[in-house]
Amino acid sequence: MSLETEHYCPDCESDVTFYRAASTHVHLGEKVKWHCTECDYGFVKIDANVDTSEA
Repeated sequence: MSLETEHYCPDCESDVTFYRAASTHVHLGEKVKWHCTECDYGFVKIDANVDTSEA
């Protein structure tokens, strides 16, 4: 997985670059924390199963 990704940031209200802040393996898969480079808004993805940015 890459170290950066483009994603919508609700705080910036636009698509911005997010950086990979941390990752670990959990029983559901790989858990990755992403943070916005502009405002530090963050979200977590666990493989394709869980995405907290959609909450």
